[in-house]
Amino acid sequence: MRNLEGAAIVAAVEVPYARHPDGSTTGDLLARAFGEALAEAGIAHHEVDGLGVSSFTLGPDHAVDLAWRFGIAPRWLMDDCLGGASGIDLLQHAVRAIQAGDANVVVLVSGDRFEPADFTRLTEHYNLTTRTWLRPLDAGVPNSLFAMLTSRHMRAHALTRADYGALVVAQRRWAGMNPGAVYRSAMTLDDYLAAPLVSDPLGRFDCVPVVSGADAIVVVAADHPAARGPAVRLRALRNRYNPDHQDGDGLVSGLADIAPQLWQDAGLRPSDVDLVCVYDDYPVMVLIQLADLGFAADGDVRNLVHAKIATGALPVNTSGGQLSAGQAGAAGGMHGMVEAVRQLRGAAGARQVEGARIAAVTGYGMVEYRYGMCANAVVLEATR
Repeated sequence: MRNLEGAAIVAAVEVPYARHPDGSTTGDLLARAFGEALAEAGIAHHEVDGLGVSSFTLGPDHAVDLAWRFGIAPRWLMDDCLGGASGIDLLQHAVRAIQAGDANVVVLVSGDRFEPADFTRLTEHYNLTTRTWLRPLDAGVPNSLFAMLTSRHMRAHALTRADYGALVVAQRRWAGMNPGAVYRSAMTLDDYLAAPLVSDPLGRFDCVPVVSGADAIVVVAADHPAARGPAVRLRALRNRYNPDHQDGDGLVSGLADIAPQLWQDAGLRPSDVDLVCVYDDYPVMVLIQLADLGFAADGDVRNLVHAKIATGALPVNTSGGQLSAGQAGAAGGMHGMVEAVRQLRGAAGARQVEGARIAAVTGYGMVEYRYGMCANAVVLEATR
């Protein structure tokens, strides 16, 4: 996606994730994220003329219902159903709407409130294929799907569980500096290896914990007064949907197809990036996406883990990622973007990456057919 000028991200918030939600509804969580994002941006409620929404549990309501509840009358409106790829997908459309003059201030919100039964119902009826072919197997999808993928990845790269554990421990270390992460207690590699197996070779800490919460960002026209403060601009954004028609082995994502164009559009190389926020429902997907984007150009995935991620030489998922912060349903598609924007605006607190100016963020979604049908990435730059 070229010609991204004319728009800027001026706020990014996350309603604290919770393992055991209170009486708030999904609509309540999204409303709170909406209000907090406007407050952070210093934008009045009546200025909002665009709204994008991603949620699995908002139904039967949609974006238009939420706009009514928020008391806004937008000129641009969008519902998104791409799960982990929804945040970047919404951002792409919001930027184009601003460039076209269809909106000047767009708020993008995503989130869910989950009870255990809600998540089970979601995964068993994710789409027609899942409901027809996977649910009758009672295989515990998606854990079983990614257990098989992890086994395949281990063989392809001669990895052990300890290699994936080093990544999980590194992300937990970041989470310890994030007051919004649900799981912040220190974790050692021994802790990781001693955790019960869920679906061999996946242990408890390999499986993203389901939580409730919401995220929001505010995108404005570049000449809006809010863009004069610390803001974030887009250098490149690319998407690829259904690249292998579900015939691939999962060891390569759609990011491999878009990476050359992404870096060319950005005028950068992976080595120019100060931090990366990768969609991390399972550790194996962190490594696959990073390799696809060129962060393991020599193909040495073990070195990527131990020399770059575990040491912090390459800051990856500095919020703790979903593996420690939690996955609040569709909010997982925006979680990494919120963290990247916070880092680039110098607002990440104790976990702030010093001098961070360039960040890469990925999205990966709709895995229940087999492996991810949706892959996208955005390169962001601080304007401060």
